[in-house]
Amino acid sequence: MEKDHNKSNITGNSFGRNIKMKKNEKIIKELKNKTVLITGGAGSVGIILTKKILEYPVKQVRVIDIDEHALFRLNRIVKNSKLRLLLGNICDKERLEMACNNVDIIIHTAAIKNIEISEYNPIETIETNVNGTVKLIETAIRTKPKKVVNISTDKAVDSSTLYGATKLLGERLISWAGIHLNPPTRFATVRFGNVIETRGNVFEVWDEELKNNLPLSVTHPEMKRFFFHIEEAVEFILECLPLVNKGEIFIPKMKSFKIKDLAGKISKNQKIIGLRKGEKMEEDLMTNVEKKNAVEKSNMWIISPNKN
Repeated sequence: MEKDHNKSNITGNSFGRNIKMKKNEKIIKELKNKTVLITGGAGSVGIILTKKILEYPVKQVRVIDIDEHALFRLNRIVKNSKLRLLLGNICDKERLEMACNNVDIIIHTAAIKNIEISEYNPIETIETNVNGTVKLIETAIRTKPKKVVNISTDKAVDSSTLYGATKLLGERLISWAGIHLNPPTRFATVRFGNVIETRGNVFEVWDEELKNNLPLSVTHPEMKRFFFHIEEAVEFILECLPLVNKGEIFIPKMKSFKIKDLAGKISKNQKIIGLRKGEKMEEDLMTNVEKKNAVEKSNMWIISPNKN
């Protein structure tokens, strides 16, 4: 067996800056004395996002998640009197309304994400990823939070999978809400590629294969994907909070890596397994139309729905 790898060193700092940066004054102002709700907040990104937000002078952070054990783990990881753990499904209208009551900011990370599982369970995937987002918007109309931030994926760009298609619809719904329901609530989407430390991704598969002395599974030697670290994803989400205005899509500048090369940093023992249904050789962060209309900043692109 080859020696253990360190995921933090696999891609380096792909976001192009120090992730342990001094707290942004604009983010402090945005979060001060605010109540924040994170849907799907017991997931990989949600846990780090919860921990990070609790470092700011917030009033309260609520996490709603359907996974009881994940909430249990979060409660053990994060010991903070400002944290509230809510067991519930975002598709449950009444439970969602209770969770959103007197909330200032909603960060929507809840979704069915696995490509193979979503393809085999299309009704459940559409119910969660599309109808769940509709219910969140409807609830926001009644509860009137200041901001709603939707977390999306590069798989929504020219989507070839059901998961990507549902996330595209989620983006369109949020952009519509941002245009037509502002004021009192401002809506926007944060779209990024793969996060190395999330559960259920290729790195988790490789870890298991490495432990069992098996060759690492690589779909295709030329396949490429965008990757960055979970702390980078969380910092980017928070950095976008003050910029949320009218249905924008915020996209970080990410590096694209060849999957075979990333696997090679862990083990030279590999096997080619072929593409899964609907998988692309390369993902994109923006469509060609979006590229023409995107406003470029130092570390991101901003797409206005009024220009597409």
